[in-house]
Amino acid sequence: MDQPTPPRYLSAADVTAAMPDLPERLTLAEATLRGLAGPADLPAKIGVHPRPDGSFGHAMPAFLPGDATDGSADRLGMKWVLGFPANGGLGLPAISALLLLNDPLTGLATAILDAGPITAQRTAAVSGVAIRTWAAPADPGHPRAALIGAGVQGHSHLPVIAHLLPGVSVAVFDRDQSRTEALVQEGRSLPGIGATRVAGSARAAVEGADVVVTAASFAPPAERQAMTNDWLVPHALVVPVDYATMCAAEVARDAALFVTDHTAQFLANRDAGQFDGYPDPHAMMGEVLASGAPRPAGRVVATHLGTGLADVVFGAAILAEAVRRGLGTVLPR
Repeated sequence: MDQPTPPRYLSAADVTAAMPDLPERLTLAEATLRGLAGPADLPAKIGVHPRPDGSFGHAMPAFLPGDATDGSADRLGMKWVLGFPANGGLGLPAISALLLLNDPLTGLATAILDAGPITAQRTAAVSGVAIRTWAAPADPGHPRAALIGAGVQGHSHLPVIAHLLPGVSVAVFDRDQSRTEALVQEGRSLPGIGATRVAGSARAAVEGADVVVTAASFAPPAERQAMTNDWLVPHALVVPVDYATMCAAEVARDAALFVTDHTAQFLANRDAGQFDGYPDPHAMMGEVLASGAPRPAGRVVATHLGTGLADVVFGAAILAEAVRRGLGTVLPR
């Protein structure tokens, strides 16, 4: 038997350099969603809660069978993501993550990747699949979008919105005015953006929007679920990537279609108090994609929590490109 290929470490810069282009990211995201609704094997996030208060560590193992009968096309790995909110005062990232990939035939490690860039891009790509599937602008020639949150996810989502809604006018709100202005300025140079503007409040950003993406910083329970039905037009697509930080339970309860990326994970988070008052989802996003069901009239809410499978699927594509280009550091086994 040939000796196993030694594992490779990919830094954030290596991961960014090997990241697939946007259309391919959408393809990978859709494959992930279909896998979640089909043969994928993954538990809800396994968590620990280290000090200081509010910190967490989540292990996210995932397995996706591939098309090859010998298992060589399977995807296997685990994301280890940590959140330490107090890091901001130390000048350190509040969220950090590593992705471990394994050979599906032997279980041996094939790569360790900085998962920060993957988290940003796979999350936006899953939102992109929702936008591609369920956005229904009142005026298709002049779509309107709202983006709540101008952090990492705001920056990763804006190009996706521009790509899928050409000519779009985007209203941006973030509690940090400087971050809002920086993202609006970035949007003015993106192909596909018709206009970007700073909104004076979250509600002002959402007003009249065909597509609403909420990527606000997580908030304590008393400050959650501010965005209620009366903020939204009847046909809006709402894509919360910040759990229930912005989107009120009534928006999901009254939606014509309420979907999530992975029902078991959603229910586990609801049991933990992250989605107070939310109903059971009608379906998983991948189930609707597989069924080919048409978009219903009325509002659609597509909540996705992020799964380790998305990181593993993206990571495998990134690793293949990194190997092809000789990126990263080969580690001794």
